[in-house]
Amino acid sequence: MCDGRESETFWEKGALRAVRCAQCGMVYANPVAESLATGRFYDALGTDYYLSPAKLESDYQPVRFERELRLFRAFCKRGAVLDVGCSSGAFLHHLRRCGDYRVTGVDVAGAPLDYAEAQGIEVVRAPFLEHDFGGRRFEAVTFWAVLEHLVNPGAFLHRAAALLVPGGHCCALVPNLGSLAIRVCGARYRYVMPDHVNYFSPATLRAFAAREGAFDLVMLRSTHFNPVVLWQDWRRMRDRVPENERAELLRRTTRLKQSQWLGPARLLYRGVEGLLGAGLLADNLAIVLRRRPT
Repeated sequence: MCDGRESETFWEKGALRAVRCAQCGMVYANPVAESLATGRFYDALGTDYYLSPAKLESDYQPVRFERELRLFRAFCKRGAVLDVGCSSGAFLHHLRRCGDYRVTGVDVAGAPLDYAEAQGIEVVRAPFLEHDFGGRRFEAVTFWAVLEHLVNPGAFLHRAAALLVPGGHCCALVPNLGSLAIRVCGARYRYVMPDHVNYFSPATLRAFAAREGAFDLVMLRSTHFNPVVLWQDWRRMRDRVPENERAELLRRTTRLKQSQWLGPARLLYRGVEGLLGAGLLADNLAIVLRRRPT
């Protein structure tokens, strides 16, 4: 993040070696596999994970993106929206049902884009940094669970700023290095994985955003909590949780969220999630940036 050259080993887990920058404290993978840097890894993962029946069933349920939608709509009520790393298009599918939004998704994973396009979502099949959007400008650009996968996330944030109208918003969600789950599980946590090359804490995410001078920070908060994942990962260390197991757990937890018989349990869960969020200890960090007037 700061281009510092000195670092020390932070985690070693299977194929992942993560280091902490001695200058800014950012934790990142070093080295990074070429297939991750080029995006080929995600194209291969597309059918097995992103298009698995369990994953699609969950992603296209109304409860799946309720937090992201609530956050997003607090700042962007209408207009053109670009979702970077859109995968199968589930977020945009839900968003366009909420109001007057013109949605576009961009990604490099071909098979999930086929699915998104079949749902009537406009897709761009090209690397975000290389595609020529012409004169198009957007009211919002989103990065939901994307920045942690990028070798050069600063370049993506800079490009997002260039594509936003003045006063437009950039929203991002990343795993939280300071979460309760990581404090308890450490490298056992399943989202400490080779696919994730950046590990943001609240402090380093704030510093990362501040490096892009075109933005003002509007909000940074902590959100989401999965007690099942915490329990499973605390009990068992694995280099990588199989994709089918991750997708199946997502399907089960999504169904639980929709169960009419679990009303009291949901209230308790929301209370715990709220307390963790207030302490910036929930599983993810969400950030909202506003494009400064030119």
